Amino acid sequence: MAAEQVLIGGKWRDAEHNETFQAENPTRKQTLPEQYPISSWSDVDQALAASATAFQEMRQMAVEKLELFLNRFAELLDDNKQAICELANLESGLPISPRLLDVEMPRTINQLRLAAAAAVDGSWRAATIDTKSGIRSYFAGIGPVAVFGPNNFPLAFNGAAGGDFAAAIAAGNPVIVKANPAQPGTTRELVKLAQQAANESGLPSATVQLIYHMANEDGLKFVADHRLGAIGFTGSKTAGLKLKEAADKVGKPIYLEMSSVNPVVILPGALSERGEAIATEFQTSCLMAAGQFCTNPGLVILLDDDQTAKFIESSKKAFMQAPSGTLLTKGVEAGLTQNLKVLIDAGADVEVSGSGEGSSQGYTCPNTLLSTTAEKFLATSEVFQTEAFGNCSLIVKAKNLAEICAVIDSLEGNLTGTIYSDTAGGDDPAYDQVADHLRQKVGRLIDDKMPTGVAVSIAMNHGGPFPATGHPGFTSVGIPASIHRFAALQCFDNVRPNRLPRELQDESPNGKTWRLIDGAWTQDSIG
Repeated sequence: MAAEQVLIGGKWRDAEHNETFQAENPTRKQTLPEQYPISSWSDVDQALAASATAFQEMRQMAVEKLELFLNRFAELLDDNKQAICELANLESGLPISPRLLDVEMPRTINQLRLAAAAAVDGSWRAATIDTKSGIRSYFAGIGPVAVFGPNNFPLAFNGAAGGDFAAAIAAGNPVIVKANPAQPGTTRELVKLAQQAANESGLPSATVQLIYHMANEDGLKFVADHRLGAIGFTGSKTAGLKLKEAADKVGKPIYLEMSSVNPVVILPGALSERGEAIATEFQTSCLMAAGQFCTNPGLVILLDDDQTAKFIESSKKAFMQAPSGTLLTKGVEAGLTQNLKVLIDAGADVEVSGSGEGSSQGYTCPNTLLSTTAEKFLATSEVFQTEAFGNCSLIVKAKNLAEICAVIDSLEGNLTGTIYSDTAGGDDPAYDQVADHLRQKVGRLIDDKMPTGVAVSIAMNHGGPFPATGHPGFTSVGIPASIHRFAALQCFDNVRPNRLPRELQDESPNGKTWRLIDGAWTQDSIG
């Protein structure tokens, strides 16, 4: 069978390499028939050259074309959603309904439309004008962007349609899509629709390009190439840190989402008030999609008392009764098994390692609930923070509030941190202490709900201190804030009015763009 073609410079063609790989159906542990190429550096080099040319064209292009493209792409996704979700199901094992068709596809379409609105509105550029000094600045596209998509969100975070893609395009950058090897077919179909939308919208032919896979050394060379403006990556800490090292050596901006155990602190009053309900919420959040969310509650911290003992018993029962879900790949199964062993070898006790009827026959792992004491956790906190990506969690039992705060202080950066407290106010003094410690360890502080959901909101921060992400000042979800990762601040000093970009001219570009003029935000023209 001939290998699928790559998309470079607006043309689908054979990759310049004979080596191939195949995706798998994880629910059946079966290799799928399609062959996908592992590109040589020649493919990557040509994609970079074409992308650099496309960026020069896009710099001169009206933002209305970006709006047209993003909205048209959203329309095409909506028109073809059933077929795309069926293919994504085949490659990921995630259910077509409700997960892919009813949740993830609408989210993907909505992201594209939000990016379209932000692109044409232009307020994200933060145009700043000082009329007295003649200095004006704004954010503009940074250059070609490489987007590495993850395996756990084949649509909403896909390199060819997800949040990074939408943000990069809205900033005015072409995108080189690096498909996740677990879902190459899904990515191919998304790229086909993106190319159609680009052609219909009059964008450069190399606005969107696709490379399925490449050798590790070529991947490191890729992210360090001078023609690339920035990189967006969602995936494992191991791969992310290698790419970061290569990009950092040449000063290349790289935005990473890598690892997070998402601590959940449950205070005594909350357990007394609604312990059973919280246990149900915990089980649902932890085991949803076999725990393969970057915001999975992988660490639960409580006081060691009778209420906690009841909570653990309720959670054990829920974990044992629930079926184990399908893991995305053989590699996820191996990684989860290995990291559970690391935690157990470090001294974690196994509360549950089993699942209910109807468990997956594909790549899977028994639902696992571990526990340890705060004293043990603090002795080797780095080891106990090993992320076991999947359907498992670690409960930490502390003697007192001071130990809870000490455990929090020992944590690395995380995407989220949650605190459950009672509604009557009895936990408020403890909450204030815990929140003070937890706030600096997480990107998003949550009250009284599990962290699994990541709303597509203009106020959302899906980021956090290292190693949750590579930079605590940015988010991968939340337009327009997420666009800034793929933009550069450009300043114009004493530049003649007719030579300024339209966002920095005296006349308002469209009457809607917010600009900071002489210290005041306004949508009006100057004078």
